Amino acid sequence: MTGVQTCALPISEERGLDALAADLATLKTMLAQSPDLMRLVRSPVLGRDEQAKGMEAVLRKAVASDLTRRLVLLLARKRRLFALGNVIRAFENLIAKHRGEVAAEVTSARALNPEETAELKRVLKDKLGREPKLDMHVDPKLLGGLKLKIGSRMIDSSLRTKLDGLRAAMKGN
Repeated sequence: MTGVQTCALPISEERGLDALAADLATLKTMLAQSPDLMRLVRSPVLGRDEQAKGMEAVLRKAVASDLTRRLVLLLARKRRLFALGNVIRAFENLIAKHRGEVAAEVTSARALNPEETAELKRVLKDKLGREPKLDMHVDPKLLGGLKLKIGSRMIDSSLRTKLDGLRAAMKGN
């Protein structure tokens, strides 16, 4: 038998997964936006008690579920808090697989409006056969167009890449 097998979970467990997913998404955003929080998570100088105390305050502020709190504090107690980002990414991949979603990282020159995002999701769903979960980024250096990464596949239709290719072709002649 090939392919991904998913099993139906009881509703209470499904809600627990949804709460954990939401909490970890919040933590991921907090880590990306706060250099101080990133230092707390990655610092080898801080002891497990200081890291646990700091993360307890962060989790309280984020109104995290008990399951999330226990997971993060276990990482702190075991001196593995530095792996929190990797744990979040691995969980996101597992939950996407469980839900039949595919993760797609989209980088654009400007923020896409809701209509453009909906159209991109529609096209990706048609091509991939699964619901895409978009992770959107803005990089003004692209000038225009998009970069799309799905698993190990990369599609680069940015204006910057096209201009660089044209520049290289002109130098070659």
